[in-house]
Amino acid sequence: MSTPVPDKPALEGLEAKWGSVWENAGTYRFNRAAALEAGHDCVYSIDTPPPTASGSLHIGHVFSYTHTDVVARFQRMNGKQVFYPMGWDDNGLPTERRVQNYYGVRCDPTLPYVADFVPPHEGGDGKSSKAADQLPISRRNFIELCEKLTVEDEKQFESLWRDLGLSVDWDQSYRTISPEAIRTSQLAFLRNLERGEAYQALAPTLWDVTFRTAVAQAELEDKDQPGAYHRLSFAKADGGTIEIETTRPELLAACVALVAHPDDERFKDLFGTTVTTPVFGVEVPVLAHHLAQPDKGAGIAMICTFGDLTDVIWWRELDLPNRTIIGKDGRVIAEAPEAITSEAGKAAFESLVGKTVFSAKTRVVELLTEAGALIGEPKKITHPVKFFEKGDKPLEIVSTRQWYIRNGARDEKLRARLLELGTELNWHPDFMRVRYENWVNGLSGDWLISRQRFFGVALPLWYPLDENGEPNYDAPIAATAESLPVDPTADPAPGYTEDQRGVAGGFIGEVDVMDTWATSSLTPQLAGGWERDPELWNLVAPFSLRPQGQDIIRTWLFSTMLRSTLEDDRKPWSDAALSGWILDPDRKKMSKSKGNVVTPADILEKHGSDAVRYWAATSRLGTDAGFDPQNPTQIKIGRRLAIKVLNATKFILGFEAPAGAAVTEPLDQSLLTTLNKVVADATAAFANYDHAKALEIAESFFWEFCDDYLELVKERAYGEPGDAQASAVAALHLALDVLLRLFAPFIPFATDEAWSWFREGSIHSATWPSADEVPATGDPALFSLASAALIGIRRAKTDAKASQKTPVDTATIAGSAEQIALLQGALTDLQGVGRIAELKTAIGDELAVTEIVFAEVPEA
Repeated sequence: MSTPVPDKPALEGLEAKWGSVWENAGTYRFNRAAALEAGHDCVYSIDTPPPTASGSLHIGHVFSYTHTDVVARFQRMNGKQVFYPMGWDDNGLPTERRVQNYYGVRCDPTLPYVADFVPPHEGGDGKSSKAADQLPISRRNFIELCEKLTVEDEKQFESLWRDLGLSVDWDQSYRTISPEAIRTSQLAFLRNLERGEAYQALAPTLWDVTFRTAVAQAELEDKDQPGAYHRLSFAKADGGTIEIETTRPELLAACVALVAHPDDERFKDLFGTTVTTPVFGVEVPVLAHHLAQPDKGAGIAMICTFGDLTDVIWWRELDLPNRTIIGKDGRVIAEAPEAITSEAGKAAFESLVGKTVFSAKTRVVELLTEAGALIGEPKKITHPVKFFEKGDKPLEIVSTRQWYIRNGARDEKLRARLLELGTELNWHPDFMRVRYENWVNGLSGDWLISRQRFFGVALPLWYPLDENGEPNYDAPIAATAESLPVDPTADPAPGYTEDQRGVAGGFIGEVDVMDTWATSSLTPQLAGGWERDPELWNLVAPFSLRPQGQDIIRTWLFSTMLRSTLEDDRKPWSDAALSGWILDPDRKKMSKSKGNVVTPADILEKHGSDAVRYWAATSRLGTDAGFDPQNPTQIKIGRRLAIKVLNATKFILGFEAPAGAAVTEPLDQSLLTTLNKVVADATAAFANYDHAKALEIAESFFWEFCDDYLELVKERAYGEPGDAQASAVAALHLALDVLLRLFAPFIPFATDEAWSWFREGSIHSATWPSADEVPATGDPALFSLASAALIGIRRAKTDAKASQKTPVDTATIAGSAEQIALLQGALTDLQGVGRIAELKTAIGDELAVTEIVFAEVPEA
């Protein structure tokens, strides 16, 4: 039943009103029965990004999630059964950091569980966030706090998404740390393990010393840092010296070789010989490798285990020994490399033990100076240094035992398949494909998925202990599929009892958890049922759309593509939509780390959700958008549009449409012919994932419709009943019906409000307009001509300083013969809107009002 038209339409309160209506009616609920009947091809499934539930959403989230929602609404109105879930990315480092700061605690796995534990404080109310000032608690207590806080954060996130009007099916939501998500993630890992795609290795690992965890290649970030080249002198066997330059003299004790380019004539005589390191007196070989840069520094470099990723490549390809001296805490370890045999060398190393990298560098420079092996003064430079994207200290490379999943870095066949599937994927915009291809081609190592953290999905493994109580890492005990989900730190290994934990002949549980991307790479499986609900999985997979940010192509998009390739040998979606970034008034990317983000709650409350959605929708995919909270121009334009939609609807509904009335007048026919093309063009743009163009096309027509056509036909619509009057009213009603549906994906609250005044049901359950329902029987040029003529009449009155309501005795419109002939179909309407007693036409060069005579002289 339609609702009464209000006396004064307003946007205020529409979010609460329609949010409740949609929820109660199940407007956006996935209709499984209808989907089963229609089949997979009639389902449009969205692999929605699960936002990290750690803190608050910002305006960038509103921006990109609106892009997804307008697509979902368009597809739903086009008859698709839309599967539109929402997930929450609970686990991982961001959540742990938030819990530490919010409650003033940190995890210490050695401590016992405390029942009914009460944290020191809640809300981070001015307390120190330094680890030393945080209360250490057990792993289980810490995880309970993580669970508690993420649940509360998710409630706030859902409330904001509902306010924004996301047409999500909230019955399909999931959490990446729920028992079902843990089971799915662990099962997928076990299948990787069974197929030989997952493996464990003791190898050089990128390591964040602050968070004490391994870091994957995809999580790296280059930051320019101050440094200095130190020129060191190595002793040659013939009594001479060879000089090298390094920015990391503190790793001198870890030196295993010198390396130069094989074509560098300066060092060819040295290849195959040995030199001796200063201070520590270790004999190392001089080797050739193509990655050495003749034009960098002295042209010859020292290889240390490990200073950077190039050292790792040299170490692996040249089969060099491992002399790691930096521990997981970022300090020099107590045990000197076996290669240091001299008493002086051992004493020098002893003076470094326990020092940070910075302090060790200072000490080694002192030792080099004392030995006369430091040549000249260090040369200050600024150079890029690898950081963990969430860290604030340079990464180290230490040797650790970690779990990996093969990703094509060392498997040409897998790499080729990943590239092939990337070409099959429809990218919006298409140029984003190159970023994926560059990432795949640039992979230097397999995907490191284990993390030394706490709040995450446990690796479902245990290790047997030999008769001496030492773990056999080469014979891991895998969980059974039936037992999942499992926690190896709490559950016994298959075939063992809990009292055998940690004793000789027994077992120990794996304490590492999976990288959060190892869970998020399975979002299609988590949302779509996979092993849990095969019927649903077959309906929704492969998914239709992966919407996401451009900055996580290398992480989320690639890792999901990889898991789908390994599991099903297919791409996980048909299309990928990449949103741009939000830029602050200084044109810098908004991010939490930079502290320049804007939270959207106040903006939504002040301007209304439709206005904010309009702002987001005006930006094309892949395009960055500026946002100034002090002057949100586009948001204000969006609010004006939403209000105009309500007022225009009220105005048009004031004319009762006669049953079966035909559109007979040339101007009305011209308007509908123009609208016919608008519908066709907007539909084509939307189908091509260009929502911004679809909005632009509809909005441009709408303002011409309101500013010109409504004015042109108003007098006729108010006039005596007859064919001409009925034609105007019929055209107005048809245009309104179509325009509301064109705007429905963008401003869902205002359009459903207006729709309810004359239609049954929600506009979001209505059919997207088709060009076939808008007759194209007129000449579209007439509407444009009539609009131009109306503008001319208005301008003539303005130039004469007359009110637009001032009566006119005579007026003359000149134009070409073709224009004047066509304009005959609108002269009556122009005469009425201009209050012109006699409207004449004349042949001229261009369309213009050449003469206007007022019935009365306008007041100055």
